[in-house]
Amino acid sequence: MINRRTILKSMAGATSAGVLFSADQSAFAADPKILKISHQFPGGTLDKGDFRDRLTRKFAQDVEKKTKGELKFEIYPGSSLMKTVAQFSALRKSALDLTLYPLAYAGGEVQEVNIGLMPCMVTSYEQGFAWKKAEIGRELTKLLEAKGVKIVTWIWQAGGVVSRSTPIVNPDDVKGLKIRGGSREMDLMLKGAGGIISSVPSNEIYPAMQTGSLDAAVTSSTSLISFRLEEISKALTTGRGKSFWYMFEPLLMSKGVYDSLSSSQQKAIDEVGLELESFATAQAKADDREVANVYKSTNAKVFDMDDAIIAKWKKVAQETAWSDFSARSTECDRFLKLAQAVS
Repeated sequence: MINRRTILKSMAGATSAGVLFSADQSAFAADPKILKISHQFPGGTLDKGDFRDRLTRKFAQDVEKKTKGELKFEIYPGSSLMKTVAQFSALRKSALDLTLYPLAYAGGEVQEVNIGLMPCMVTSYEQGFAWKKAEIGRELTKLLEAKGVKIVTWIWQAGGVVSRSTPIVNPDDVKGLKIRGGSREMDLMLKGAGGIISSVPSNEIYPAMQTGSLDAAVTSSTSLISFRLEEISKALTTGRGKSFWYMFEPLLMSKGVYDSLSSSQQKAIDEVGLELESFATAQAKADDREVANVYKSTNAKVFDMDDAIIAKWKKVAQETAWSDFSARSTECDRFLKLAQAVS
């Protein structure tokens, strides 16, 4: 027989279980979500080192603060989590959360993104950032999101050329040299100028030049410093002022991971990502200037480009990289025209 005492005991047990279940749920909800950020650049701290690594650390710190610890981050510099080129594919599959990534490295998967390192297409930071609000920026964003990738922070970097022997300033200077450009299109221009192409990620330039499998390389000013290429170079052509090499190297996030977050968490990511664009531009410009000092300290010869030199390179680029890209598909041709529309 079920008496009053039995009923009350059962109710108390159910209530107690309910309280425990609720407490367990609350504890579970309080657990932070850990997101992983991978990149190929040397690691440092919030205040010292490669600005791209520092940017990821600032991003992590500020988003964690804005979300009151709901989101936390683990940062893997130096391609320590996965190989450099593979990071884009991992983003698309939500196997990686975020990466600061040279977008042209993904050209093998999405050929249109090679527009992000088209020689002589972007010739200033102002022009690069004008893409963001122009049709080329909207279409690039749309394309990437359709592929499962979201742009969090727009980052442009100018680049220069280092050589183990003779300086490279004009197109004729690359004849017969084994050289790295950084994208299919950049390589096409250098090949058109007479260079012998060797394609490696920027974090592999040092050993390639050290062993002689590379004579010269084009990469960002920041990489020219961070990868200590001054130790094995006799000449530098800087990216300060004028350069045929401007790379779009954004902080990217898996769209699948982004979509899984709460609206407040998404807002924090969007706000911090936008705030860091001015930091990235200031640091990139500072490195464009500093790289000359770094190489002068090792007695390397330092050169700059001017409008007349850029015009020579642009002629080669139009005849090789631009025409090849345009012929690859109707979409590539459309992206080229949209980029050309931004002066």
